[in-house]
Amino acid sequence: MEKKEFSLNNKAILITGGTGSLGKALTRRIFKEYPDVKRLVIFSRDEQKQFVMAQEFPNHKYRSIRYFIGDVRDSNRLKRAMKGIDYVIHAAAMKHVHLAEYNPMECIKTNVMGAENVINACLETDVTRVVALSTDKAAAPINLYGATKLASDKLFVAANNIKGENNIRFSVVRYGNVMGSNGSVIPFFISKKDSDFLPITDKTMTRFNITLDGGVDMVMHALETAWGGEIFVPKIPSYKIIDVAKAIAPNKEHREIGIRPGEKIHEEMITSSDSFYTYDLGKYYAIVPNLPNWKLDKFKKEFNAVKVANGFVYNSSNNDSWETPETLRKLIVEHVDSTFKV
Repeated sequence: MEKKEFSLNNKAILITGGTGSLGKALTRRIFKEYPDVKRLVIFSRDEQKQFVMAQEFPNHKYRSIRYFIGDVRDSNRLKRAMKGIDYVIHAAAMKHVHLAEYNPMECIKTNVMGAENVINACLETDVTRVVALSTDKAAAPINLYGATKLASDKLFVAANNIKGENNIRFSVVRYGNVMGSNGSVIPFFISKKDSDFLPITDKTMTRFNITLDGGVDMVMHALETAWGGEIFVPKIPSYKIIDVAKAIAPNKEHREIGIRPGEKIHEEMITSSDSFYTYDLGKYYAIVPNLPNWKLDKFKKEFNAVKVANGFVYNSSNNDSWETPETLRKLIVEHVDSTFKV
């Protein structure tokens, strides 16, 4: 495939779920690195979040930004929003595990049917590149949220087979807990650090850790390099939940309260079944489609891709890289709360 210099200048981009933590981080990066972006559409259903985001990115200062109220469940609204759009980043999702367990059909409507609506809207307009955000919970899922995101991943990968003559590529980025994102454990622990104790689901629990900037890097990497159908997975460290507690409130009681419905003790991003289609790209892994619509040998040569061993598993409990309470404190100050002190 012919290589061209990648740029978002003079491109129109739409971010579903654009008022979320990653959507705002993407917006900051795009305006910083590509000041001549033609249009940046923030598509989301929460008017209050759009109102708040517009205080940080007002139209009079960021003239290419547009705030578009809509729901990925509404296919007609998506098609209207995607007119004239070049690239789509699909970040909208219902993501809280325990809430999805209690409201399963709502989760399915947003995460699965919403994904189908995004794909169809892209195919029916002039979109050329689509990156969908996934989660480690989509690998060997045991909860409904993970199952819906696995279904979403499958839909975006398979969309490359039904694009016909459309000049479009669909890809997926899958990563672990985003440090400091809305609803994640670190802001929760910080909010509880002055309480009598810190509630911990299970002291043996581990999770992958990625910063918001790392998540943005992955999306940009996929937009630039994807050939269509890849699921990109980052090489990132793990942490033990007990070490997060020690980093934030070392002198408090850390009280186990039990795992919530649908939670795992450890997370996976690449399963042993995935290993047969997984390649090491250096900074990232890529799970390629079973039947890609491009030549695998050319892909391997282009990216110096090396096949992982059959049976390879990428699990938060057997990682080669680990955060410690000390490194976590430093990351919290750098990426979550600059005023944080133990």
